[in-house]
Amino acid sequence: MNIFFNLRGTIVRQIAEDRAVPDTEKKKVWSSAEAMMSPPRRSSSSHGDRSSSETLQKNNSSNSGVILDISSLKMADVDTEVPPLPPRYRFRDLLLGDQTFQNDDRVQVEFYVNENTFKERLKLFFIKNQRSSLRIRLFNFALKILTCALYILRVSLDNPTENNSINGTTCRNSSSLNSSEAPEIKWNLIFWVNRLQPVWAIQVTVALISFLETMLITYLSYKGNIWEQIFQISFILEMINTVPFIITIFWAPLRNIFVPVFLNCWLAKGALENMINDFHRAIQRTHSAMFNQVFILICTLLCLVFTGACGIQHLERAGKNLSLFDSFYFCIVTFSTVGYGDVTPQIWPSQLLVVILICVALVVLPLQFEELAYLWMESQKLGGNYSRHRAQTEKHVVLCVSSLKIDLLMDFLNEFYAHPRLQDYYVVILCPTEIDIQVRRILQIPLWSQRVIYLQGSALKDQDLMRAKMDDAEACFILSSRNEVDRTAADHQTILRAWAAKDFAPNCPLYVQILKPENKFHVKFADHVVCEEEFKYAMLALNCVCPATSTLVTLLVHTSRGQEGQTSPEPWQRTYGRCSGNEVYHIHLADSKFFGEYDGKSFTYASFHAHKKYGVCLIGVKREDNKSILLNPGPRHIMAATDTCYYINITKEENSAFIFKQEEKHGKGLPVTGLYDAPSRLPVHSIIASMGTVAIDLQHPDPPEESGKLTLPTENGAGSRRPSIAPVLEIADSSAILPCDLLSDQSEDETNQSDEEGSVGSDFVKGYPPNSPYIGSSPTLCHLLPQKAPFCCLRLDKGCTHNSFEDAKAYGFKNKLIIVSAETAGNGLYNFIVPLRAYYRPRKELNPIVLLLDYPPDNHFLEAICCFPMVYFMAGTIDNLDNLLQCGIIYADNLVVVDKESTMSAEEDYMADAKTIVNVQTMFRLFPSLSIITELTHPSNMRFMQFRAKDCYSLALSKLEKIERDKGSNLAFMFRLPFAAGRVFSISMLDTLLYQSFVKDYMIAITRLLLGLDTTPGSGHLCVMKITEEDLWIRTYGRLFQKFCSSSAEIPIGIYRTESHMFSTSESQVSINAEHGEEHQGRTGSWKEKTAHRNSTTSDQSEHPLLRKKSMQWARRLSRKNAKPPSRAERITQQRLSMYRRSERQELSELVKNRMKHLGLPTVGYDEMNDHQNTLSYVLINPPPDTMLEINDIVYIIRSDPLAHMPDDSQMGQAARNTKNQQDFGAQSRNETHL
Repeated sequence: MNIFFNLRGTIVRQIAEDRAVPDTEKKKVWSSAEAMMSPPRRSSSSHGDRSSSETLQKNNSSNSGVILDISSLKMADVDTEVPPLPPRYRFRDLLLGDQTFQNDDRVQVEFYVNENTFKERLKLFFIKNQRSSLRIRLFNFALKILTCALYILRVSLDNPTENNSINGTTCRNSSSLNSSEAPEIKWNLIFWVNRLQPVWAIQVTVALISFLETMLITYLSYKGNIWEQIFQISFILEMINTVPFIITIFWAPLRNIFVPVFLNCWLAKGALENMINDFHRAIQRTHSAMFNQVFILICTLLCLVFTGACGIQHLERAGKNLSLFDSFYFCIVTFSTVGYGDVTPQIWPSQLLVVILICVALVVLPLQFEELAYLWMESQKLGGNYSRHRAQTEKHVVLCVSSLKIDLLMDFLNEFYAHPRLQDYYVVILCPTEIDIQVRRILQIPLWSQRVIYLQGSALKDQDLMRAKMDDAEACFILSSRNEVDRTAADHQTILRAWAAKDFAPNCPLYVQILKPENKFHVKFADHVVCEEEFKYAMLALNCVCPATSTLVTLLVHTSRGQEGQTSPEPWQRTYGRCSGNEVYHIHLADSKFFGEYDGKSFTYASFHAHKKYGVCLIGVKREDNKSILLNPGPRHIMAATDTCYYINITKEENSAFIFKQEEKHGKGLPVTGLYDAPSRLPVHSIIASMGTVAIDLQHPDPPEESGKLTLPTENGAGSRRPSIAPVLEIADSSAILPCDLLSDQSEDETNQSDEEGSVGSDFVKGYPPNSPYIGSSPTLCHLLPQKAPFCCLRLDKGCTHNSFEDAKAYGFKNKLIIVSAETAGNGLYNFIVPLRAYYRPRKELNPIVLLLDYPPDNHFLEAICCFPMVYFMAGTIDNLDNLLQCGIIYADNLVVVDKESTMSAEEDYMADAKTIVNVQTMFRLFPSLSIITELTHPSNMRFMQFRAKDCYSLALSKLEKIERDKGSNLAFMFRLPFAAGRVFSISMLDTLLYQSFVKDYMIAITRLLLGLDTTPGSGHLCVMKITEEDLWIRTYGRLFQKFCSSSAEIPIGIYRTESHMFSTSESQVSINAEHGEEHQGRTGSWKEKTAHRNSTTSDQSEHPLLRKKSMQWARRLSRKNAKPPSRAERITQQRLSMYRRSERQELSELVKNRMKHLGLPTVGYDEMNDHQNTLSYVLINPPPDTMLEINDIVYIIRSDPLAHMPDDSQMGQAARNTKNQQDFGAQSRNETHL
C-alpha cells in the first residue's frame, strides 16, 4: 500500500514537471516501477529524472506511512500549472502513458527459431532454403560433370603402350611372352596411368572442393548417428574419388595412381535429381510423376553405360587395349541384348566387371521399368494433361459429363466433326469416372485418337479444369446424365459444373443440357441451354396434331450428306434419304445470291421465288436491330439488305457454285415457258440435291402470267375453284392476305360462329395461363376457361358434385382423345398441354387431353392446368387394360407413352426400354387402329417397335441400316418404319441440337419457335394441311408452294406421305405376281394417265391403293440369297398361319369386349379390323418442286401470326378482351404469369 501511494505521488510530481519543462528538453526515461508495470512513456528532463528516481528510491526504502514530499510544490502552483484530467482518463491510462507517442518508440524485433547459431544458418543456406540450395546443387552437379570430362581427357591423352616410368620404376615389357600362351595381365597398367601435370592440378582442385563440400554437408546433416552418415553410398563414392587426389598433394610419387573418377557420374545423377526437386520447390510447380520416372530411368541407363565403358576400357589397358569408343560400343551392344561378338573383353578383370554390370542392370532396370509401367497405367486412367502450348496454338472444346457412354460419345463426335470448319478442333473429355472399355476402344481408332483426349477428373476442381485448359477452350459442353434414377440430383450436378466452369473461365461459352424445366433458371447465364423435358413434351404434343413432327425436327437438327439410301431400289427410300439432307442455314441478304435480288420485296415473294429458282425454302428472317427470329413474318415484312435470312436447303449457299446458262429453247425457236410447265425438265432443286454443291440460275425464272395454263381438270369435278393459281405479289395487299387455310377460312370470329361450333368452344376465352408451374416458362396465348375448373372436375374416372361422369364416353367429346401415359405429373408435362391449347389452334379442332398417371398429381400441378379446357387426369398404368378402357382408349386417336424415370436405368443399359416396348406391343395388338407415339431411352431399340418376327421387309430394312452405318451415316436408323412414321422418338436424338448450336447459334431459337415453346410477336407457327382428292389439280409441290404464298401467305416446308405396303410374305408374293406384268410400262406418261392408273389401282385394291412394285422383290433379295417359289407345303403352312392369326385377333377382340362389358362400357366404338399395319409413312423435307402430290399427303406449313394480320381496331379489341380475361383471374395470377 505504501508503494502504491509513493508511486502515485511520484506520478503527480512528474506531471507537474512535464508541464513546466519545455518540449525540446524532454528525453526518454525508464522508471523501475514503470518498467515493470507499463510500456515506455515520454517523461521529463534529465534533472527531473534524477530527482524522481531518488524520491522513488526513498519512498521505496520507507516502510512506515505515506510520505508525500510537497514542500517545493504549492497547491496554488499545482492548480494553476496542472489542468484537471479529462474524465476519460483512468489510472491505467496514466500508467500506460500517452498512446499517441508510442509509434516513435517502436523497436524492430527479429525472431529466430533455432537458427541463431552458425550451424543453423549454414544449414538454412545449404539445405533448407530452396533457392540457395538449388544454386549449391547446380554447382555440385557442374563439378561432377567436370570430373567426368577430365577423366575422358586423361584417357584420350594416355598411351599405355609407351614404356613410361611410373613411381620410379619401369613398366615391364610383355613382348617377350609367347603369343601362343594366355595373355598376361599387366597389373601396373591397371594401377598406374600417365596423368599430365595440368590435368592433375585441375583434378586435385576439384577433388579438394568436393571433399570440403561433402564434409560440410555431412556435418550439417548429422542427426546423432555418425555411422549412418559414413556408410552412405554417396559419401563412400566421394571419399574414393577425392581422398587419393588430396594425398597426392603431400606425396608426389602417387600422382599417377589410378582413381575411378568416372564413378562421379552416379553422384552427378543424384545431384541432378535433387536439383530438379529443388527447382520444383522454388517455382512452386511440379512435373508429373511420369516425367520424373522417365528422367530417372534415362539417367540410370546413361550411368550404367558410362560406368561400363570407362571401366572396361581401363581394365583392357592390361589386355587388348580397347579404345573408349570400342568400350562404349560393346556396352551398347551388350545392354541391348544384341551381342555381335566383334568386340569382347580379353582378361578376367574386365570380364568380371561385365558380369557385375549385368547383374546390377538386371536388378535396377526392372524396378525402374515396373515403376514406369505402373505410373503409365495410372496416367492412362487419369488421362494426363492437355498441353498449354497446344491449347494456345490449337483450338479445342471441353466436354464435361458425369458418365460417358459409347452412344453419347459417338453422337457428339459424329455431329461435331460433321462440319468442315471443325476438323482441326480437339475435343477434351473431362469425366470423373474411369474410362469405359468400349470408349477406350473407340478412342484408339486413328480417326479419333489424334483429336480426342480423355481426362479423368471433376469439373468442380480447378486443378482438373487447368488440366483441360478450360480458360483457353473455345466452348464447354456440359451434359446431364439422363440415365440416373433421380433426375433432379443429376440436374444439381450439372448446375454445379456449370457454375464451376463459369467461375474458372468466365469468357468460355457454355452449352448446358438440363433435364427438368424447373432447374433451367439456375443456368440462365449460359450461352445456350437445352431443357430436355421442355423439348420432349412439346415435340410429343405436336406429333398428335402434326404427324411425325419428331422425325421432322430430328432430321433438321442432324447433319447429313443427303446420300442415305441412294443405292436402294426402293423409290421412297431414295427420295426420303435425299430430302433428309436438308438443314437450316443462315446468310445476310446483302451477301446472298439466293435472296439478294429480293431487297425491298415482301417476305412471301422472296420465299416463293427463291424456292422456284434455286430450290431453297426461306422460313425466317431477323432484323439487324432486333434479336428475335421471326418465322414467316408474312407479306407485310419487307426484306432489307441488313436482314439475316434463315432457309432450308441441302447445303449452304457458301458451298454452292452458280452456273449461268442460256435457255436452249432460244436457239431452237421454241417459246419460253415457266419452270413447272415442262415436267421432263430437270428442276433446280433436284440438281442441288443430287450434286450437293451446284445450283443453276435460269434465264427466265418468273412463272407465266397467263391464267389458262393451270385450269382445273374437268374430270375432278371441282368447278367452283379458281381456274389458276394467283401470282405472288411483290408488295402485299392488305385485303388479299387472310390468315386462312388453303381450302377454307379457319379464322374464328367470335361473332360469326355456327351453333355447332359454339357448342364446342363458345365458352372458351383467349389469354395467358395465370399459373406457371416453374420459373422461366415462356408465356403463350392459349384457349382458357372463363373460370378455373375445380380440382374434383379434373378427375376423369370419378364423379363429383359438379358432374357425375365416370368415363370418357359419358363426356360425349366431339373430337378424338389424346392420352398421355406418364409416371408422374412433372412440370415438363405442362409443355405438352400448352402447344395443344395455343390460340392459333381452331377451337373446333381442340382434342381432349387425358393424363394417365402412375401417381396422382399434386395440387401445384393441378393449379397450373385447371385453367385449360378439356384437360383431365386419372391414376392408372398402360399395362392395366381396365385403366386403358376407362380413360377412353377406344375413343382416342393418339396415345403418347412417355419414358418413365424409374425404368431409365438398368443393369444392362439397353434393357431400360424393355417394359415400355412390351407394353406398347401389347397395346398395338389389342388396339391396332390406335396411333401410339412412344418415347424410348435408346434409339437403337426402335427396331422392336411394332415388331414382326417373320417380316422379310423389316429384315431388309435392318440390313439397309447396317449398310448405312458402315458408310458412316449419322442417321442410320432413319429407315426404320416407326421412326420414319413419327411413332417412336428418343430424346437423345435431340442431343445434336446442342452440338449444332456451336456452329449455328440460332438452331435452338428456331426449334423452340417451331415447337411452340416460344411465341414471338409476328412469328409464325407450325401446322399441317391434308391433301384430299379435290386438291390433286395442283399437281406438284412447286405449284402448291405458289398457292400457299399467294392465297394465305403460308410457307410449306415438307410433306408427310403415307403409302400402302404388303409386309407379310404371302401378301407380298401376291402383289408381286399381280403387278409383274406392269413393270415394262413406260414412266413418261402424261399426268392424266398416271392419275387414271392410280384410280384404277384404288378400285382394284380398295384397302391398299398405292402398292409398290419392287419393294418386296428388293426385300426378299436382301433377306434370302436363294429365292425360290413357295412349295405346296409352304403354302399350307402360310394358310394355317393366317387362320391362327385370325383366331388370335378374334381372341384379343373378345378379351377387350368382355372387359368393357364388365366395366359397364359400350362396345360399339371398338373396331378391331381397322388398322394401319400395312402402311408406311415418311417425311420429305423441302422436296423438289416437281414432286407430284398424292392423296392423303400432309403438308407441313409455317403459318404466319394471325394477330399480325389483324387491323388496329381489332388488335385493340383483342387486347381489351385479353385484359378482361386476365382481370377475371385476379392480380395475383397476372404476377405469376409475368414471372
